[in-house]
Amino acid sequence: MGSVRTLVVLRHSKSAYPPDTADVDRPLSARGQRDAPAAGRWLRDQGLIPDLVLCSVAQRTRQTWDLASDQLGWAGEEAGAVYYDARLYDASVHDLISVVQQTPADVAILALVGHNPGAAQLAASLAAESGLDFPTSAIAVMEFGGDWAQVAPGSGTLAGYWTPKKGSGVPGR
Repeated sequence: MGSVRTLVVLRHSKSAYPPDTADVDRPLSARGQRDAPAAGRWLRDQGLIPDLVLCSVAQRTRQTWDLASDQLGWAGEEAGAVYYDARLYDASVHDLISVVQQTPADVAILALVGHNPGAAQLAASLAAESGLDFPTSAIAVMEFGGDWAQVAPGSGTLAGYWTPKKGSGVPGR
């Protein structure tokens, strides 16, 4: 069995709904612009600095990660890689699990920045947690033993959870 792998699932922050704007182009609202840095501070305070970030191509997810990552203190070679991945936009749980399974072996902490319902369903499925509340800016942290290729429904443990309104903890514990 390989090392412990950590998956951070971050739902984009609250978005605005400007008229005549395609869904993929919707920006963050004022609340989203406040909540995204708070999410980044929580990740930093937990020591959850991703080695790799896969972010949806949508404007609101890109802005969420930009604001959150500003809080992580990435610099030089310590900076993790960020890829904007079209597969994460409107992805099903099956699609998201497939993306996770393709993660390179040298990645210890992977962050996915995406959308609901996929983000909430992914976290609930992997950690076998029913009723997981996953509002905008929510973060679920799952741990896995073994390689990324072995990630499957029920194979993870919910190790942490954060929302802007409720703060952190592990639901049901």
